[in-house]
Amino acid sequence: MDLEDLLRALKAGETITGGSPLHEVMHLTSQEALRITAQLNNRYHSPEKVRELLGLLTGRPIDETVTLFPPFRTDFGKNTTLGRRVFINSGCVFQDQGGVSIGDDCLIGHNTVLATLNHDLDPSRRADMHPAPIVIGDNVWIGSNVTVLAGVTIGANAVVAAASVVTKDVPPDTVVVGTPARLVRSVTREQA
Repeated sequence: MDLEDLLRALKAGETITGGSPLHEVMHLTSQEALRITAQLNNRYHSPEKVRELLGLLTGRPIDETVTLFPPFRTDFGKNTTLGRRVFINSGCVFQDQGGVSIGDDCLIGHNTVLATLNHDLDPSRRADMHPAPIVIGDNVWIGSNVTVLAGVTIGANAVVAAASVVTKDVPPDTVVVGTPARLVRSVTREQA
């Protein structure tokens, strides 16, 4: 088993059984993520160096328009994709095994947590992990201290208010707030 096998299983939404060969690959990949994030967070880096380290972490090129303010944490890294002109503020945590996809022109506020794994509810299977992706559409603004749970899609142009916990999909062009996040209004657009 290798990283490609694990990524295939994660993208298919397969349960990763505790103690399995895929679980072992996940832990090995986590060690690399911990090493890279320690380097990223240990001292000042230029924006170019931050993008370079983020590219090593994700295993793919990062567009020159992406900005990340460390510290940043992830325990995997290899299942995150970022669009153009994405801004990720300091203190964010991406648990991306299930997949994190962030569209173009997104703003991710301080201390946002994106959590794509759930453990099994059965105590005898608690080490088993159930992945589900988080998809963030274009031009989304996520406020500070937001938590987005596994399997959630946030539609284009949506706003998630600070300190919200997003447990279900957010329609495009809406504002959600609270725990659990609930729709409070539509996004108004300026007329050209």
